[in-house]
Amino acid sequence: MEKDLNKTNQVEISESQAQAGCASCPAHNAANLQKLGVDMENWDFVVALAGNPNTGKSTVFNALTGLHQHTGNWPGKTVTRAEGGFDYGENRYKLVDLPGTYSLLATSLDEEIARDFILFGQPDVTVVVVDAARLERNLNLVLQVLEITNRVVICLNLVDEAERHNISVDDRRLARDLGVPVVPTVARYDEGLEELLAAISEVASGKTQATPYHVKYTHPKLDQAVSKLVSQIQEAFPQVPNARWVALRLLDGDERIIKAVEKGDLGELTYTVENLDGLGVDTVALKSGFRL
Repeated sequence: MEKDLNKTNQVEISESQAQAGCASCPAHNAANLQKLGVDMENWDFVVALAGNPNTGKSTVFNALTGLHQHTGNWPGKTVTRAEGGFDYGENRYKLVDLPGTYSLLATSLDEEIARDFILFGQPDVTVVVVDAARLERNLNLVLQVLEITNRVVICLNLVDEAERHNISVDDRRLARDLGVPVVPTVARYDEGLEELLAAISEVASGKTQATPYHVKYTHPKLDQAVSKLVSQIQEAFPQVPNARWVALRLLDGDERIIKAVEKGDLGELTYTVENLDGLGVDTVALKSGFRL
C-alpha cells in the first residue's frame, strides 16, 4: 500500500510539474528511452548526437566523452550504438551517438533508428553536427530535426576546413535564421567545445527557449489535410510528442509510420511501460481506436 501511495505521489508531482511547465525539468521520456535501450539511472539529461556522415560527429562524441563511453547494439538491430557521458556544472549528461544519416525519412534502418530516438525518446537536447564547408547539404537534416523538436543545438564543425576553402559562415545570422543556438567548433583541436557544452546545458535546463524555423507549407489543401490528421492523431495517441510531424509523414507515404499507426505500434511507443504491460499489439491497436 505504501509503495502504491509513493507511486501515486510521484505521478502527481510529475503531472503538476508538467502543468506548471517546469523549465528546468528533464524533457526526455525515460520509459521510451528504456525501450530504446538507454538506461537513464544516475543521469540527469540525455543528449542525442545527430549529423550527416563525414561531418566530424564521431570526433565531437569522443571529445565530449573521452574514455567515458561504451558501445553495443540498438535493441533488436544489428546497428552499433555508442554511448558516453560527461559532467557539466552540477549535472550529468548521457550522450547517445545516433547513426550518421542524411535525412529522417526512414528509408534506411539508420534513418529509422535516428528518427525514433529523437521523436519517441524526446532527448533533452539534440546536437546536430554540420560541416561548415558543406552547410547547404547538411541543412536538410537540420530542418527535419527542427520539425520534431525545438531542443536543438547546431554544432558548426570543421570551420577551419571551411576557411581553407575561403568559406565564411555567419554563425550569429544562422542562429537567428534557424531559431536555435549555433556553436562554431573545430572538434579535433577541442576548439569551441566549452561553448558547445554551455549551449547544451542552457537548452537542457530550459534557460534557452528556442523558436525554431519550420518549413512553411502554403498550399491550402495541404494545410487542411495536415490539420485534420493532427486532430485525429492527437485523439488516438495523446502522448505522441509531435502529431504534426507524424501527419506530414503519413501524407508523405512513409510506410513505417503508416504501419505503426495501423497496427497500434505508434501507441506502444508513446504509452508508458505501465500502460502497456502485458498488452499485445491487437489490444494496443484497439486501445488507440485509430485506423487510416
